[in-house]
Amino acid sequence: MHDIWTKTGMALLMALGMAWKTGWSLVLGFTISSVMQSLVPSSKMKDYLGKGTAKEIVLASAAGAASSSCSYASAAIMRTLFKKGAALVNALAFLFASTNLVIELGVILLLLMGWQFMLGEWIGGVVLITIMAVLVKLTYPKKLVEEARNHEERSKGHEHMSMAVEGDTWRDRVRNPKMKVSVAQNFAMEWSMLWKDMLAGFVIAGFLAAFVPDSFWKALFLTDASEWIKVPVNAVLGPVIAVLTFVCSIGNVPFAAILFSGGISFGGVLAFLYADLIILPLINTYRRYFGWKFAAYMAGILFVTMVAAALIMDVAFSLLGIIPEGTIDIRNRLTEFSLDYTFWLNILFGALAVWLFRLNHKHPMDHSHNHDHDGHDHGAHDHHAHMHHQHGH
Repeated sequence: MHDIWTKTGMALLMALGMAWKTGWSLVLGFTISSVMQSLVPSSKMKDYLGKGTAKEIVLASAAGAASSSCSYASAAIMRTLFKKGAALVNALAFLFASTNLVIELGVILLLLMGWQFMLGEWIGGVVLITIMAVLVKLTYPKKLVEEARNHEERSKGHEHMSMAVEGDTWRDRVRNPKMKVSVAQNFAMEWSMLWKDMLAGFVIAGFLAAFVPDSFWKALFLTDASEWIKVPVNAVLGPVIAVLTFVCSIGNVPFAAILFSGGISFGGVLAFLYADLIILPLINTYRRYFGWKFAAYMAGILFVTMVAAALIMDVAFSLLGIIPEGTIDIRNRLTEFSLDYTFWLNILFGALAVWLFRLNHKHPMDHSHNHDHDGHDHGAHDHHAHMHHQHGH
């Protein structure tokens, strides 16, 4: 019994350590995302994403990288873009970029796992989008796509909108006195969508590190097998574990650190991180948005893309000789506290978060009226880009 309490204490201490190590980077990432959402109306994006050209795919990816890192919010924006006329390849490029190319994800990977994983995630995100674009063009189910666009949704839960301020150009929006209020509102909404995921990710990872013996992970990930067997098996195992654990968005980074310290391959970690878009609750969300057939098509495309991109990144990083050697001593790394740069950055960005929350509290987002994303009432409420709020998102 004493051993259980000791391990529980260690699990909670590690969860706290993860939150402490990554706190400032989350505030930084959410602030940048909130500024971009205030400057760039989603309604404008739909006007430029209808054909699926290479230029449009780049634009959709850039928009995704600057948007919310919440998987559920990204799925809801992807749905809006797609149903209002964006090409499927562009909508999926936005979806991939918003969960793999966002700044806070890269910074957290750098802090918890090292620069190789940050590079692997960001470069791999571009590889993902490229492979996905090729797969979609090769398998494009025209009839199914049209059915999905016209699928009648039975929406559940709570809907939120990210808001952009008024102004014809981004300079006008920056000068708008409502800009800081809009940033604060979007910032508060980002936290409201993601805090449960992050908390779950930290706590689950802490308990896995404390209670699951290394021998279990080593057996699961075939650590003693040939690289020719281990690497492809791990690339498939990564998404399977992600699908079954339900942890998504940034919350799966601490879990990924535990998996890597347990022996999963570099590509397996990346495949696990990519797979936050195909956890079971999100597949059910796709079903509600588009119907079962299209949800199955999407899940299949995403799964094959994730495994292929993870294998490519593993091979490329192996050839370059930059895959991290050995394992990360995640337990020691997360249970050491000192007055280092993390302390001062948490103080600085903590103060910024408090200011933004207070500003949002004084000027809460008005959900009682329908707003266009660019702040104007053009009489076209089709331009609403709702962020679906489900499971606490």
